[in-house]
Order: sequence, then structure tokens, then C-alpha cells
Amino acid sequence: MSQNFIYFLWDCLQYFINGIAQGSLYAMVALGYTMVYGIIRLVNFAHGEFLMIGAMCGFYALRAHLPMPAAILVAMLSSGIIAIAVERLVYRPIRKSGRIPALITAIGTSLFFQYFGQLVFGADPKTIPPFIDEKIYNLGEINVSNVQIAIFCITLFVLLFLFWLTHYTKVGKAMRAVSFNLPAAELMGINTNKIISFTFFLGAALAGLGGMLMGYTMSVEPMMGMNLGTKAFVAAVVGGIGIIPGAALGGFIIGIAENLVAGLYKSSFRDAVSFFILILILLVKPSGILGKNMKEKV
Repeated sequence: MSQNFIYFLWDCLQYFINGIAQGSLYAMVALGYTMVYGIIRLVNFAHGEFLMIGAMCGFYALRAHLPMPAAILVAMLSSGIIAIAVERLVYRPIRKSGRIPALITAIGTSLFFQYFGQLVFGADPKTIPPFIDEKIYNLGEINVSNVQIAIFCITLFVLLFLFWLTHYTKVGKAMRAVSFNLPAAELMGINTNKIISFTFFLGAALAGLGGMLMGYTMSVEPMMGMNLGTKAFVAAVVGGIGIIPGAALGGFIIGIAENLVAGLYKSSFRDAVSFFILILILLVKPSGILGKNMKEKV
């Protein structure tokens, strides 16, 4: 092999590792999308705004001289509590009105938080410091930071936690029952409203955590949820929306593809590749990579 080809392989491996770190963040946010959709079949386009709210609240918690772990907890709780309020006041009254009213309401809620966020937090970008002191490890021609490793490990821990929660706890089994058949779950004595609210809380809390971790790669501002939320939604659809492992898989695929395209071709095509993958998956397997085809009345 020529020396140029060897360097090309090293570059590809570097972009792949960067994509794993970026994809971990997409997966973190996509989990909330897929959990809410799995429970009540709602595409919550306001989910990206919970990421923004968490990042902003965490930023101001740090400005109040709280330690980073406490700021992350503030970010997760603030996103989760606001998500419960949104579900109770906005989504619950129209839950039985059909998917189109729910979809329009979700878009309206997203726009409300974007512009209300500008009013409350200001439009100027803000910087969240890394949650740990960054160190770079050199492995041959590859550079890997401890922050990237930590982000991947946190995402892996969240996935394992969700697996344990949904398979070995009472509330997790109730979530699975509600996602399978909500009316039947109600007849079996499950408080479906509480389960749905808990799902919104958990998904938004993970989005808030993702918002804090995003501070490693970008500034935070009130409109950040629009682009990142869309990427996370694409990741959820690619992997199979409604399926937790599918959301993680889709996040990694999108993150790796974006970094490979940006590094090997043009960074301006970074966003376009996500939607190209989405269109390709919808043409080949509309249910997503891990999804199953199911007949459904509309």
C-alpha cells in the first residue's frame, strides 16, 4: 500500500472516532423521541427545545457557581419538569384528536420555546465549559480525547439503564404495556397518564443531559434545538422510531456519516448527508433499520 493510502485510512479512522462521539450525542436526544413515539405515537417536534432548555438552565447554574454535577442535575430536572407541564397542558387535551392536530401542536410548541427562549435567555450564544478537563491521547496518527470517551460511556450507560428500566422494573413493564396497547393497559389498572408523563420526563431529562454535553462541541443558544432536534429525529427514524436500540444505532450512523463527509469531502454537505440517509432508508426500509413493518389504520 502507498503511503498516501495509509494516511487516508488513518484519516478515515479519525473521522470515524469523531463520529462515534458526535453520534453519541444524537443518540442521547433521539432516545427521547423514540420513547415518546413508542408510548403514544406522537412525533414530539418540541423535543429539541427540551435540549435547549436543559443547556440554558445548566449554563446559568454554572454561573451561579454550582459544581458541574449539580449543574447537569439542574439541566435534567428543568427539562423533565417542563416536559411534564407541556404534556399535561398541551398534549393531553388533544391526545384523542388525531395525529394531525398533535403534529401541528408539537410544531407550534417548538416555535414557542424557540422565541420565548430568545426573550428569556437572550439570542447571544453561550459557552458551557467541558464537564471534565480535556486530555488528548495519541494512538498512532489518531487523537482521542477523554471527553469523547466519557460521552460514549455516558451514552452506553444510559442505554443499559433504559434496558434495565424497561425490562426489570414495574414502571418499565407498565411503559411497555402502554406502548403495546394503551386501552388494554388502562383496563388492567395501569395509570396511563402517569406513565406517559414519566416517559416525557425521562426523555426530556436525557435531552437536557445531551444539551449539557453538547457544550463540548458547540455554543448553546435558544435556536439550537431546531437543528439538533431534527438530527435526532432523523436518527430515530433511521434506526427505527419507537425502538430504543434503533435510536442509538441511528444516532451513531448519522454522526459517523456526517464526520466522514465533512472530513473527506466538504463540510457544507454535513447536514445534507443526514437527510440523504433518511430518504434512502425510507425508500428501502420505511420502518427503519431495526423496525418491523406493521399494518395500521389511519
